[in-house]
Amino acid sequence: MAAKKASIKTAEVPGPKSQELSKLKEKYISKAIGVGAPVYIEKAEGSLFTDIDGNVFIDMGSGIGVMNVGHSPKEVVAAIKKQAEKFVHTCFMVTPYESYVRLAEKLANVAPHPGLSKSGLFNSGAEAVENSVKISRHYTKRPAAFSFVHAFHGRTFLAMALTSKEMPYKAGFGPLPESYKVEFAYCYRCPFKMEYPSCGVACADKIDEIWSTPQFQGKVACIIGEPIAGEGGFIVPPKEFYSKLTKICKKHGVLYIDDEIQTGAGRTGKMWCVQHWSGVEPDLLVSGKGIGGGFPVSACTGRPEIMDSVQVGGLGGTFGGNPVACSAALAQFPLIEKGMKNVPKVNAYMVKRLKEMQKKFPIIGDIRGMGAMMAIELVSDAKTKAPAAKEAKAIKGAALKKGMILLTCGTLDNVIRMHPSIVIPDDVLEQAMDILEASMAEGTKA
Repeated sequence: MAAKKASIKTAEVPGPKSQELSKLKEKYISKAIGVGAPVYIEKAEGSLFTDIDGNVFIDMGSGIGVMNVGHSPKEVVAAIKKQAEKFVHTCFMVTPYESYVRLAEKLANVAPHPGLSKSGLFNSGAEAVENSVKISRHYTKRPAAFSFVHAFHGRTFLAMALTSKEMPYKAGFGPLPESYKVEFAYCYRCPFKMEYPSCGVACADKIDEIWSTPQFQGKVACIIGEPIAGEGGFIVPPKEFYSKLTKICKKHGVLYIDDEIQTGAGRTGKMWCVQHWSGVEPDLLVSGKGIGGGFPVSACTGRPEIMDSVQVGGLGGTFGGNPVACSAALAQFPLIEKGMKNVPKVNAYMVKRLKEMQKKFPIIGDIRGMGAMMAIELVSDAKTKAPAAKEAKAIKGAALKKGMILLTCGTLDNVIRMHPSIVIPDDVLEQAMDILEASMAEGTKA
């Protein structure tokens, strides 16, 4: 890594202007809308934030995995301006436009296998998830939808039902739509008390067993899964897991929905995370976040016989596939394709530094992730793996004071996650890891 350091500035964090806006937030915005880092941003460029008080931060959250090629790339900004000067909305279902069609074409061209060739465009990841289940039920004529323990699929009602974590996402909002959960391949905390690889990936076999029972036989429409469980803790399953799931789905006539909202758009070094594993063939793929260059656009892409099974008018939405958002996405994709070659270097450096920190800080129980999507799970005891949620929060807070935006996650709130831009400059990444190490030291003090 280069010796040059990024120009990080942190005087008072949060500064007086941010503090003033926080007071207005308390007055005018629902307290249910939380804020992880109470610094109000004035400018974002590349991998750096500048807040309204002049503080400069390294962004290791990327707007929760959205800004995959950094903030405000000139190509995306130019495409947004060009489209906005023409028109900003018509509703594709009323009077269509080219950018919607071209984005659907692009999604077909970059799909993980050629069978996924037709798309519907929406606004948010949750909306794409909801539609994927709607489509699955319509096509299969079956009612049951499955997801995984530790999953996150959104905050709308069905997406929330598919999500695993109760607090804060689901508490008090029930009753929720009917859905079912099976265990994910969380090897660090195996729910079956087994060890990989001697386990034979038994967690996948358990799904086959459940679907073979009278309760579910012939009644399951779909199962939706993130290649890496994101909000659940950046949990990476064994390479055999999703290939086994593909076979089980085919056996039972169940559609497999690949939720690439956080893992896709080049974040792991391939366009879609499932492309890292052979034998994985989703029937539907939902995307969002990183495809839009910061604009709200999502998609459900699938096999044509599935996507075309819904009656005309059964899918859509007033703003779905907005022309400005589609233009931003079309400008974003070439940058993703170019930037993916940088991901192995980003990953290698992060893994190296995290392993060095693990030797220094025994609180790091597990290091996991893929590409520019890495995390550390913190435990207060290596044997019992008691979650160190308090320390995770303290480390995140210390990093903010030192000039870095970090996010936490995990069902047990004890995971620090990092998803920097896939083209983060060497010097910025080096300084980010330096800040993390210093924050680890500060946040784990007795």
